[in-house]
Amino acid sequence: MSDENGTPAAPAGSTGPRPEPIRFFGTTWVNHDNGYALRRIGAATGSLAAAVAACLVLDFAYQGLQIADSGAFVTALVVVMFAVCSALAFRHTWDSFNRHPDPDRQASLRGLLAIGFVGSLLAYFLRSLTEAPGETLHRDEYEAALEQHEKRTVRRTGNPSKKRRRS
Repeated sequence: MSDENGTPAAPAGSTGPRPEPIRFFGTTWVNHDNGYALRRIGAATGSLAAAVAACLVLDFAYQGLQIADSGAFVTALVVVMFAVCSALAFRHTWDSFNRHPDPDRQASLRGLLAIGFVGSLLAYFLRSLTEAPGETLHRDEYEAALEQHEKRTVRRTGNPSKKRRRS
């Protein structure tokens, strides 16, 4: 049972943990319901289309460098910069699907990730083919929270006043 946002409804009176929503997926990743498969197809298609469009824009910029006759060194430098930044952005984005990135490191890499946005889009596309990006991380955290909640709420059976005292 879930509410209108796709969030699994907690049983009446339950104070258990709630799953954290994932961008574009909400909490449909928990039970793979409410259009989860369509959302994955949409995320994969959208990220691939955005990566292709970004490559076309980069090609346009490359043609501009050729027209400007800026020289082979500048052209090679720009191409290598985008290739290296895209590779680093791909790796950083791929790793962030399995563990939370350090906020300080994330802030320091903001420029690099902006330049290498094609790599981030491709990482998102490839992960969307198998699961919602970040689903494994969120599922592990959610299951650990459920387990911890269950351990805390286990009730004792029997009347404690009738418990035998040790001599």
